[in-house]
Amino acid sequence: MPSPKNIPTTLADKHILVAVCGSIAAYKAAFLVRLLVRQGAQVKVVMTPSATEFIAPLTLATLSKNECHVSYTNAGKTNWNNHVELALWADAIVVAPASAGTLAKMANGLCDNLLLGVYLSARCPVFLAPAMDEDMWKHPSTKSNLQRLQSYGNTIIPVNNGELASGLHGEGRMAEPEEIVTFLEQALQPTIPTKLTGKKVLITAGPTYEALDPVRFIGNHSSGKMGIELAMAARKMGADVQLILGPSKLSVPDDIKVTHVFSAAQMYAACKPHFAKSDVCIFAAAVADYTPKNVAAQKIKKSDAEFSIVLKKNVDIAAEFGKIKKKKQLSIGFALETNNELAHAQAKLQKKNFDLIVLNSLNDKGAGFQFNTNKITTVDRNNKITKFGLKSKTAVADDIIHAIETLL
Repeated sequence: MPSPKNIPTTLADKHILVAVCGSIAAYKAAFLVRLLVRQGAQVKVVMTPSATEFIAPLTLATLSKNECHVSYTNAGKTNWNNHVELALWADAIVVAPASAGTLAKMANGLCDNLLLGVYLSARCPVFLAPAMDEDMWKHPSTKSNLQRLQSYGNTIIPVNNGELASGLHGEGRMAEPEEIVTFLEQALQPTIPTKLTGKKVLITAGPTYEALDPVRFIGNHSSGKMGIELAMAARKMGADVQLILGPSKLSVPDDIKVTHVFSAAQMYAACKPHFAKSDVCIFAAAVADYTPKNVAAQKIKKSDAEFSIVLKKNVDIAAEFGKIKKKKQLSIGFALETNNELAHAQAKLQKKNFDLIVLNSLNDKGAGFQFNTNKITTVDRNNKITKFGLKSKTAVADDIIHAIETLL
C-alpha cells in the first residue's frame, strides 16, 4: 500500500473530523477512519458517550493516530473549549453513524455532549450518514429533522436499503464506508468546470410496476440505486439533472429534480417534456416490456386453479427517443443479460441508436438488482469495449459519467 503522501486524492491533507454516535453501525467508523487515513486525510474522532458502548475510543484513536474525544474532560484534563478547537480544526465533519437521537438534537440546537458542541461551533461543511431501523427512518419526525438539517446547509449522505440490525430488511442502513469516502471526495473536490457543467441530463431509474388490479402489479427487483447514483455523479460534475424515478424506497438528494412515476406509460410521458432539451439521456430504468391488456377495476378474486393474463407490449422508451435523437444529443442505455451478453448488448446499441451501452450480467456475482455493487462492461458507438471490475455502485456511476465525458 503506497504511503498517504503519495496518493493524489481530493482528501489528501484535508482535516476530517469523524463524529460517531451510539448505533450498532458504529463499528463501521473504524473502517471509515482507516480509509480516510489511506486517502491521505488527517483524521480526528469525536464520540458521544453512548457510542463508546459500541466501539472503544482506543480503537479509533489508534486508527486515526490522534486522541479520540468523548467529553470536555478527556482523561481527567479539563478543556472546556475543545469543542471550538475541534470545529475550527476541521475542513469537514462527517457524522457516521448519525443516530435518530443525535439528528433530532442537531436539528433543534440541543447541546448535551461534546459532539453536539462541536457541531454547533462548526464553520465547515457537515455531512450526515444516518443509521437506524426502517420505521425510525420513515417516521415523520425524522423526515422533518432531516429537512431542517438540510435547510441549515448540512448534507445528507443517502442511506442504503439492506439488512438492518433488527433482523429486518429495508431502508435506513448506513452508507458503506467506501461510499462515504467517495461521497466526500466528490463533495470536497475543487469546483472546476467539466464537460458536463451546465449540461441538461435526463436519467430514468428504478422499476416500473404494471397494474393488474387496484391491489396487484407486475414488477421487477430493481431498486433504482444505480440510476440515483448516476444522477448524483452527474450533479457533482455540474450537470442540471432531471431524474424520472419508478417505484423506489431510496431517497434522492434535494439538488436533483425528480419526477416519481409508477408504470412504463407514465415514465414515457414524464420523459417527453424533457427529452428534446436534454444534452445527455441515460436510460437506466428497468422498464417492463409488457403490461396487462386489461386492468381490473376491482380486486381479482381467487377462483380457478389457473389464471391467465393477456399482456400487451409497452412502448420501448429508449428506442422511441432513439428515433428522434439529434446529432448533438448523447443517448446511454443499459443491458442486463443472462446469456450471450456482449452480442445482445451490441445489438441493442444499434437497434436503439445508443452512443454507449452499459452491460451487466446476472452471471457476475455482486452485480444486478438489490446489490450495492456492480460489475459493468461498456460498449461505445465505435464498438470500443471497456471492462471494469466489481465496484460499489457509487464508483461505477463515476466510471459511466467519465465515459460520457469522453464522448462529449
